Amino acid sequence: MAKRESNFINMVLTLFLVAAVAALALGGVYTVTKEPIAIAKQKKLEAAIKAVLPDFDTISTKRIAATEGADSLTFYYASKGGEQIGVAVKSYTNEGFSGNIEIMVGLLNDGTISNTAVLSHKETPGLGDKMDKKKSDFPDQFMGKNPHEYVLKVSKDGGDVDAITAATISSRAFCDAVQRAYSTYEKEKK
Repeated sequence: MAKRESNFINMVLTLFLVAAVAALALGGVYTVTKEPIAIAKQKKLEAAIKAVLPDFDTISTKRIAATEGADSLTFYYASKGGEQIGVAVKSYTNEGFSGNIEIMVGLLNDGTISNTAVLSHKETPGLGDKMDKKKSDFPDQFMGKNPHEYVLKVSKDGGDVDAITAATISSRAFCDAVQRAYSTYEKEKK
């Protein structure tokens, strides 16, 4: 077998062939995993809605412009027996230590926070990730509170929320996302 001469054209052709095979493999993996990832995201969203609201039998969805920020929030109105029992609001903040945080906030008809659930974040493991109910009881202090009276700021900033130890920025971000959901809900009610 003869050895190929190492020249510019052969190197470019070899590089092109390797890149084409890699691109085809990457495209194939994307195609195969796209649907399972979408299904997993949908299941996580549905679980979050169920976690933040009392039992319901129907849901209707509406996008509403946020009172703060350029994006809109998704409202999931929950009803039982034809009567609205509350709304789950998919909220966000860009104020996290590591950027964007998405949460689901359950609000009862009077604006009281039923519960919260973290949908996504990139906060520091062992510190900022304690905003997740699975990691600490930090979110429990929001349950049953009405932001009309309960100040959604960490106590360092004059609010009623006890920050996560060594994760004040993440705590502030969580409060910001909850406040955005509540403010938008109140604006929509009027």
